[in-house]
Amino acid sequence: MARRIEVRAPSRIDLAGGWTDVPIYCSKKPGEVVNIAINQYVRSEMVIDDDRKLSVSYSTDMPTGSGLGTSGAMNVGFITTIMGAAQDSVKTAEIAYQFEALLGNKGGRQDQWASALGGVNHLTFVDESVTAETITPSAEFCQWLENNLLLFNSHITHVSGDLHKSVWQRFEDGDKEITRGLDMIRDAGLLMAKGMKSESKDDVINAMRKNSAGVDILGLELHEPFRHALTLLAQKNKISAWKAMGAGGGGVVGLIVSSPEYADEITQQLSEKGWSNIPWKIDREGVIRKEVNL
Repeated sequence: MARRIEVRAPSRIDLAGGWTDVPIYCSKKPGEVVNIAINQYVRSEMVIDDDRKLSVSYSTDMPTGSGLGTSGAMNVGFITTIMGAAQDSVKTAEIAYQFEALLGNKGGRQDQWASALGGVNHLTFVDESVTAETITPSAEFCQWLENNLLLFNSHITHVSGDLHKSVWQRFEDGDKEITRGLDMIRDAGLLMAKGMKSESKDDVINAMRKNSAGVDILGLELHEPFRHALTLLAQKNKISAWKAMGAGGGGVVGLIVSSPEYADEITQQLSEKGWSNIPWKIDREGVIRKEVNL
């Protein structure tokens, strides 16, 4: 019988700790990441006709290279589409990661886990293993996040792997500054986990600031597309903290407004730079699969 399989996989916000999920780092010391799955999706559809011929299609709410983990979500969706409804979410995430690794991606695992699990997660990476702790903030705190953490797409594709290769080579060579930057990002992940669990806005803001300071140690180029405009807003006390949502050098940036009353003004100013505001909500379901007989 002909059937259609529909899969929806969320992308994510990297609140703090990204970089430390990469095996080069977490093979030496634990990586710590806090992220949120959001309602910006990758959708895949596979149609199997009466002759058992297949057609597969994809669509994405966000472009690849945006820094929201779209590629990871795409592969989680692909694995979910072909593996069947009974596949465990964590196994799906690992298979999606290994699939990307076969294609030459040597990044971390946070994107796949966020997409597969949904919600807010504190992820700890030790060598090749991942421990996921689900964080369940109150409705009031989630509303504060959704209202005060603004996302903007700069429409600049984030940096290629060249800078990353340099960072990781220096780390493996024992470069103390690079190690200090990565350790600071890891500490930011731990502080963010603490802040999200205790619902401390100050800890969330300070964790994002600490994360950005750590990224700047890795390379000022990573935040360069955002720095001028957002530094001016911070100096005027319009925003409390900001960071690139992915690899940096472009893509999506997240910023915490010091008061929701500034949101419209900030959106207008940044839209004049060609940036687009991305409305978002927390996705609590993770990847979902639906099969329909035709």
